Amino acid sequence: MPAAALSPDILAKYEPVIGLEVHVQLLTASKAFCGCANKFGAEPNTNICPVCLGLPGALPVLNAKAVEFATLASLALNCQVRERSIFARKNYFYPDLPKGYQISQYDKPLAEYGWIEVPAAGGATKRIGITRLHMEEDAGKSLHDGFGDSATRTYLDLNRCGTPLVEIVSEPDIRTPDEAFEYLTRLKEILLYTGVSDCNMEEGSLRCDANVSVRLKGAEKFGTKVEVKNVNSFRFIRAALEYEIERQIEVIENGGRVMQETRLWNANEGRTYSMRSKEQAHDYRYFPEPDLPPLIVSPQFLAEAGKRLPELPEARRARMIAEYELAAQDAQTLTASREFADRFEAAAKTAKNPRRVANILLSEVAGRLKALGLEQEQSPVSMAGIVMAADLLEEGKISSKQMKQLFDVCFEKGEDFSAVYEREKPQQLTDASAIEALIDAAIAASPKQVEQYRAGKKTLAGFFVGQVMRASKGQANPALLNELVVKKLEG
Repeated sequence: MPAAALSPDILAKYEPVIGLEVHVQLLTASKAFCGCANKFGAEPNTNICPVCLGLPGALPVLNAKAVEFATLASLALNCQVRERSIFARKNYFYPDLPKGYQISQYDKPLAEYGWIEVPAAGGATKRIGITRLHMEEDAGKSLHDGFGDSATRTYLDLNRCGTPLVEIVSEPDIRTPDEAFEYLTRLKEILLYTGVSDCNMEEGSLRCDANVSVRLKGAEKFGTKVEVKNVNSFRFIRAALEYEIERQIEVIENGGRVMQETRLWNANEGRTYSMRSKEQAHDYRYFPEPDLPPLIVSPQFLAEAGKRLPELPEARRARMIAEYELAAQDAQTLTASREFADRFEAAAKTAKNPRRVANILLSEVAGRLKALGLEQEQSPVSMAGIVMAADLLEEGKISSKQMKQLFDVCFEKGEDFSAVYEREKPQQLTDASAIEALIDAAIAASPKQVEQYRAGKKTLAGFFVGQVMRASKGQANPALLNELVVKKLEG
C-alpha cells in the first residue's frame, strides 16, 4: 500500500477515472495472416513461417474465420460494425516483433460505439461504453526467466507472432475497482458464450491493461493518466487499481504531481512500480498496410454473423428466471458458462419441476463437489440422475432426508443416482393411518408440549413432526405428516 494509509475523508474528495484495454486472442485454427497453427504450448519457434516472421517477399492473407469471430464479438458487445475498415502498420521496435511493425487497425477500426451493462448499487445497472473493437496480430514472447543465463540473455519464442487478436477499448466510464472487475467479468462471460476465444488468462488468451487517473469530485477535466500493465487476473486488476488510486491521491495530497507513465503490478508485494515515462505519446507512424486491401463487411455477411449469435448471458438469465421461477442468484450461477447452462436446460425440460432440478444441482451436488474440490464434470451424479431425484421428490416417493442420504452414497461410492436408488430403494410412508398411529404415540409421550401447543405455541408442531420422522426413520411423507400433525393437535 502507499506509504501512509489515507483517511476516508481524503479518499472521498477524489474520483477515479478508469479505462480498460483488453486484448483477446481469437480461437481460430490458424494465424491471422498465414497458415501457421494457432496453438498454445507448441515447442518454441515451431509454428512460424516467412509471413509471420515478416521475411522479404512474404505477403499476408487475411484469415476469414478471424473476421467472422471479430464480427461476432462486435455484435455481442453491442458495437456498430463498419462496412469498410482499414488495416494499418503500427511501427515500433521490440525484439519479439521481427517485422518491426504490427498489423493492426487505427483510424478506421472494425467496430465502434458498443457497451456492456454491469451491476450497480441498489440492484440497478450501469452502462460502460466501448470506444472501439479492432483487429490486429499478436507479437512473440520474450522470456526473461527460467534459463541458466537469464541474468544476461533474453530468449524469444515467436510462435505467438501473427496470432489473431481483437483489442477492446472501453470508454473512461469506470469509477471504481469493483466496476472494473464487473466489466471484465461480464466481458469474458460474453466472449465465452460466443465461442470466439477461450479467454484463458494463464495462457495469455486474454490480457488487460488499465488506464487510471484521479480528479477532485465535481471536476470535469481528467487527471494525469497512468497505465498499469502485467496484471494476470481480474482479482489482481482490482487490487492494482485500488493501490494505484491511493498512490496517486497521496502524491497530490503531498503537493506532488502525478507523472504520465507505465507502471507494472507486482502481485507478491501488492504494489505498482514505474516501468517507463510516457511524457510524450509514442509516435507509431501508422500508415495503411500496403499488402492488405480494405476489409469489407457486407450487409449479408453481417446478417449471417447475427444469426450465429447465441442467446447471451443477461438475456438468458432473465428468461430462465421467468421460465423456471429461479432466484436471481441461482440463475446467475446456472448461466456462468454456456455449457453448464445448456446442460441444465436440457435436463430441466425433461423434469416434472425444473426449479427442483436447479435446487438439487446447486445445493446437493454443487455443495458436495465444492467440499471435495471437484468440478461439475467430475460429479458421479449425472444430470439424468438429478432429474430422477427431483421427480421422485416431486411425486412424494422419497423425502428430502432420504434424497440426501442417497446422494451421500453416490459420492461415497462414485455411483450415479439411478444405480444407488435401484439398489437402496427407500420407501416413502404414505399410509395416513400408519402416520396417524405414529403421531398418536408422539402426542401421548409428550403431554407437556401438547399443552403448550394448545396454549398458543404453534411452533411446537415442528417438534412432533421431528418425533414422527425419527420414529419412521425418515420415511413419513413430509406434506402428509405436517397436515396430520396439525389436525391431531387441533382436534
